[in-house]
Amino acid sequence: MYRQHVPSVPFALADSREAVPGASRAPGLSHRTAFDEQPNPLALALDRAHDETRRGGRPVLDLTVANPTTAGLPYDREAILTALADPRALVYEPLPFGLPSARAAVAEDHAARGFSVRPEQVLLTASTSEAYSFLFKLLCDPGDELLAPAPSYPLFEHLARFESVKLVPYPLRYDGAWHLDVGEVRARVTERTRGILLVSPNNPTGSYTKKGELAALEQLGVPLVSDEVFAGYPLGPDRDHDRAWSALEAKDALVFALGGLSKAAALPQMKLAWTVVQGPPALTRPALARLELIADSFLSAGTPVQHALPALLEAGRLTEATIRTRTRENLATLDDRLARPGSPVSRLHLEGGWYATLRLPRTQTEAEWSLRFLEADGVHVHPGHFFDFEDEAYAVVSLLTPPDVFADGIRRLAHRVERES
Repeated sequence: MYRQHVPSVPFALADSREAVPGASRAPGLSHRTAFDEQPNPLALALDRAHDETRRGGRPVLDLTVANPTTAGLPYDREAILTALADPRALVYEPLPFGLPSARAAVAEDHAARGFSVRPEQVLLTASTSEAYSFLFKLLCDPGDELLAPAPSYPLFEHLARFESVKLVPYPLRYDGAWHLDVGEVRARVTERTRGILLVSPNNPTGSYTKKGELAALEQLGVPLVSDEVFAGYPLGPDRDHDRAWSALEAKDALVFALGGLSKAAALPQMKLAWTVVQGPPALTRPALARLELIADSFLSAGTPVQHALPALLEAGRLTEATIRTRTRENLATLDDRLARPGSPVSRLHLEGGWYATLRLPRTQTEAEWSLRFLEADGVHVHPGHFFDFEDEAYAVVSLLTPPDVFADGIRRLAHRVERES
């Protein structure tokens, strides 16, 4: 994403002649797949740093770790491999919403978290990215609008553009804690608005949607698409009784709640995600009928992983518990280092997920800080503009990083800022 990240500007739609800044359109190819092919300075510096490592130089301390399968986590290997050897996987059953047994496993997993879900409400896809693609097809015609939080993960921009949909950002505000300004969301709803995207907890702010926010959004009469892949990773005790653990707590709106094996069992390579559809019957019935047509046109969820799903969810509890422990310990390490008197680096409040946001002095831009950390100290972090922060200067680090690497990287980062501030 670093190498070809498209800046936050209105996207050119498929029928538009406006080009993406820095992009060129090859003959016969669409505008919506055009992108800036010029690597940005951080991507180039990262390539140079890795080349130096391969030549025996200093290794890069990567504080952006997002792949759990390469993060030194324990897995119940025998249970996972045994589950994938189910002989039923040799029979192809092209069911649009997925196998009944797998959908029942998703419903049972939700029941364990306090949500009553029927298997008939569950749609299986190969990934949450694909689920977004299906939902954007369901909700939008070309040129329609979706509201999305900022800061947030930049993948939304690409997915919306691929569907010829305009993404309209609504800001998350920070006043010691993150919150959603419902008034600002309401002001952005137009006759072209077809849905509101939520991420709870958000990546990278780590903020959960609150009950009051959810109740207010319900009244806007717009479908809610809630990405809840990180919901199972709260950080610290829950002292916020207003926290909504899922958009499924909404009663009046059409809700699509997304999850998947990528985070629930730390198995992104298994390629299985789920969408729970909930709302008044008058809204859910036509939505499910149209989703069936969309899903039947792709039939993307693999049979082996669907049969394995109950066992994979159970086996994933070991890894999930380890991630909870690691993220909390890394957060404690971070806070201990930043608690030194006069530290020019501070951490923004967060409630869950795998990421932490650091506020840096504005003596340099965050792009300059990120390059400085990498080139002078061998530490790789995400600059805040990667997630569309409104101002500067921020760095985002992953709490999934192996603890020794994380502690060393944070030490170097803090020392660099102290020296240059």
